[in-house]
Amino acid sequence: MSTSVINGNDSLTGHIISTTIGGKNGAPKQTISYMAERVVGTGSFGIVFQAKCLETGEAVAIKKVLQDRRYKNRELQLMRVMDHPNVISLKHCFFSTTSTDELFLNLVMEYVPESMYRVLKHYNNANQRMPIIYVKLYMYQIFRGLAYIHTVPKVCHRDLKPQNILVCLCY
Repeated sequence: MSTSVINGNDSLTGHIISTTIGGKNGAPKQTISYMAERVVGTGSFGIVFQAKCLETGEAVAIKKVLQDRRYKNRELQLMRVMDHPNVISLKHCFFSTTSTDELFLNLVMEYVPESMYRVLKHYNNANQRMPIIYVKLYMYQIFRGLAYIHTVPKVCHRDLKPQNILVCLCY
């Protein structure tokens, strides 16, 4: 996985983002384009939006964070080495710049449509309890993912909350 710098404009949704991946160890370079569809999260870290890969039609999440040029991004370093079914996977990454020459790191990850927060809110609004089988299933997957994350040296998840737990409702 290689990183490249592209020029992007300051808007997100409706914007087409193109980047080149590959080109290492004799692999051919490949251009991948994404259509930014909608913002799915914002915070002090930056912004996450849902995008569609124009070549494959696959939905992805792109986390766009301001990159301080003096430092390496720890999240990127960690996501590059993690590989587990209960941890979001990094597909690739690239840098982009704005018209004001700000540098952004874009992490392209698998897209998971729901969060535990929204699932809990749904059950609460319906004045229902979540079925115990789902509670057990989600707890098992959370602990399995955490156990894996905590095997990585010098890593401890410090922001575990329902908004940060992504769930797939495709049973």
